[in-house]
Amino acid sequence: MGCYIRVEQNVNVYVEDLDPGNGKPIVFIHGWPVNHKIFEYQFNRLPIMGYRCIGIDLRGFGKSDRPWTGYSYNRLADDIRVIIDTLGLQNITLLGHSMGGAISIRYMARHAGYQVSKLALVGAAAPVYTRRPDFPYGRTKEEANKLIEGTYNDRPKMLEDLGDLYFERYITGSFKKWFQGLGMEASGHSSAMAMMSLRDEDLRPDLPKIHVPTAIFHGVQDKRCPFVLAELMHAGITGSELIPFQYSGHGIFYCEKDKFNRELVRFIG
Repeated sequence: MGCYIRVEQNVNVYVEDLDPGNGKPIVFIHGWPVNHKIFEYQFNRLPIMGYRCIGIDLRGFGKSDRPWTGYSYNRLADDIRVIIDTLGLQNITLLGHSMGGAISIRYMARHAGYQVSKLALVGAAAPVYTRRPDFPYGRTKEEANKLIEGTYNDRPKMLEDLGDLYFERYITGSFKKWFQGLGMEASGHSSAMAMMSLRDEDLRPDLPKIHVPTAIFHGVQDKRCPFVLAELMHAGITGSELIPFQYSGHGIFYCEKDKFNRELVRFIG
């Protein structure tokens, strides 16, 4: 069932709630620049197994409203808090992919892990997405700026190129078009603003504030968020579990979907 939740004055966020009864809730936070439908191959399977899957279109993406401002990690984390309160969710697994993983980390730190019992970080763009003098890992700020430039000048081509880097294993041309279509559902301006947050935000101080069981799912071949980021998150989050996917790039939830779904169910219990 889909619905809109008001997270701020004049800002409504779209939420898809696949509720199989009293199943354990999993809140899915998508990455840049797609929407909740990227998790189709989890939504097909997990509700059958009794899990309540809740997909959120972050503001500016998918079916959600597209305000001109409000794309900082703090604001996006606050949106998630409003949705959790509105739906009355408890004992949830918060799952974030890519930028969604970064926002999930900020949520855990900013809201003290409110109502979250487990955290799943999937190809997370953390602890820092871009390099800086004291952090020589990840993408360069110039690469992030090129994505912003491409968003404003030729977004379809930018998304086509991004899809080629997203999935390490062979995908069909039809699948690439589907992925590109998800990106085109977003606002161009929202996409650019969110990439600026990816470029500039630093989550290193947030990691020690995570105190729930955490699983880090990461593709060894990831070209968007290199595997070293997963190792750094693993070192920074006490008691976390690192689950490598040897044959996957950034889109591990599709490239190795059977293993991913199996490991996620094992982790949640």
